[in-house]
Amino acid sequence: MLIVRRRWISGILACAVLTCAPLAGAQEWAKAAIEASPRHMEYVTVTHGDRNVECFVAYPEVAEKAHAVVLIHDISGMSDWMRSMADQVAEAGYIAIVPDLLSEMAPGGGGTETFASIDDARRAIPKLPAEQIEADLTAAADYVIKLPAAKGTVSVAGFCWGGGQSLRYATQNPKLSGAMVFYGYEPIDAAGVARVAAPVYGYYAENDARINMSIPDVEKLMADAKKTFEPLKYKGAGHGFMRHGQDPAGTPENKAAREAAWKRWKELLKTY
Repeated sequence: MLIVRRRWISGILACAVLTCAPLAGAQEWAKAAIEASPRHMEYVTVTHGDRNVECFVAYPEVAEKAHAVVLIHDISGMSDWMRSMADQVAEAGYIAIVPDLLSEMAPGGGGTETFASIDDARRAIPKLPAEQIEADLTAAADYVIKLPAAKGTVSVAGFCWGGGQSLRYATQNPKLSGAMVFYGYEPIDAAGVARVAAPVYGYYAENDARINMSIPDVEKLMADAKKTFEPLKYKGAGHGFMRHGQDPAGTPENKAAREAAWKRWKELLKTY
């Protein structure tokens, strides 16, 4: 049974809640974008089994029911930038939900915001059980597609570590409309690929050999199974270009890569 607890965020309350996380200090530009947003945002706690998963939800200002997108955070956990990315997805016309996969994993039982440092969050992420990650993502997906404002379809997009989880989740959830893999990799096998029901789209940086060396293996597995996998590399970009390209101090290459990738992603979302 899935239980949800909701907390509304608007106006001054939104600012108070969104600025409390100690790990978000390096992303003032992202926090400022959230605080300036006119769109409705809220936190919900989605429960499955004995686990509570804190999620951030952003709603579009549209007249009709909208497609939903599950966003998977990077290895730093739930950040101001991830919340701003959810708001950008909402601005494009879709409902976005970001589950904090570090929920209840910090000392004292908190989530990302209660870790003492970003490094502590990074140390915790690789220790998350694979089965728990899958269950958390499924709980978030099941919640968001049942919202009254949702049309009942859902896709997934992940960044860095979350990009790898997006790839892996495509092998686990046949309800997905699509999976966006932003510069991430998680080992998959032929048995997993056989379960993929949605097209998978890859967004990779040219200067990111650590991740790019995995692309041929994924291409072969997907091709052998006659599944759709369309990877693109963005010239001159480095790892994390979706975040770094939004940073006012980002390089021209990362900014151009982000713009092109975001355009591609939005064009794909229109098909769902």
